[in-house]
Amino acid sequence: MSTIGWVGLGNMGRPMTANLVKAGHTVNGFDLVPEAVDAAAKSGVNPVNSIAEAVAGADIVFTMLPKGEHARTAYLEPDGVLANADRKTLLIDSSTIDFDSARLLHSEAKKAGFRLIDGPVSGGVTGAEAGTLTFMLGGDDADIEEARPVIEAMAGNIFHAGGDAAGQAAKIVNNMMLSISLQGVVEGAVLADRFGLDPKVFHDIAKVSSGDSWPLRTWYPVPGVTTTAAANNEFKPGFATALMHKDVGLALAGAETQGVDLPAATLVHAQLQKLIDEDLGGLDTSALIKNIDPNAEGLPK
Repeated sequence: MSTIGWVGLGNMGRPMTANLVKAGHTVNGFDLVPEAVDAAAKSGVNPVNSIAEAVAGADIVFTMLPKGEHARTAYLEPDGVLANADRKTLLIDSSTIDFDSARLLHSEAKKAGFRLIDGPVSGGVTGAEAGTLTFMLGGDDADIEEARPVIEAMAGNIFHAGGDAAGQAAKIVNNMMLSISLQGVVEGAVLADRFGLDPKVFHDIAKVSSGDSWPLRTWYPVPGVTTTAAANNEFKPGFATALMHKDVGLALAGAETQGVDLPAATLVHAQLQKLIDEDLGGLDTSALIKNIDPNAEGLPK
């Protein structure tokens, strides 16, 4: 069993640490929000008051933070991870951040004599609670194998995507593709309805035909068609619009630095922004249907 330092005990970090504790690991957890630390303590996490306390004596340190700027601060500031951890400690950033920040963290960690893995996850809060997250890891082979037994307590799938920042690259591209697929599903759902098609019948046709996709099977935005859809519950978020907007924005930012034009991603980003401008960023991403049909069934009134 390992001693784990954990920085970031929000909606994802809290259930992830709970699963590590269940697996028998010792977890020393820190968050800037005291209430988050208190909530994690109820699941067996040892609450600490700083990053320095979290990393002290740790075999592995995980960070799970909202944005690249937060990850850079957590690692690079004088009170951060690199300034306080033992150089034998393996560092894993499971935040979803921009590609350039991920590369910077790898570079600065190596300069300071550390090993670092970028390890963003897919599966949302539900997957974090169930311990079925998909981890996409970027780093050296030996470091990945060292981390694997600990990550298994939180994961359903573990992929070694490649070298430095490859995990972030895989996460960003995957979520960009998801958002584009979902835009097609919401447009198709509305057009099928206008043509007079029964939504369940059309869904069953599409899922065994060339219109099939993961969001069609899982997030179909009409109540009563798929059991896992947020439309069944007034679009309460499984994957919030604001988070998808962030992730598509990361793809667009990365594309700009790589000289790639992403017209479909640009369109979806604007559609997500439209919901945010209407104060609907807390709804599930499948609420994109509102931009096509403002009176779509299942939307909160």
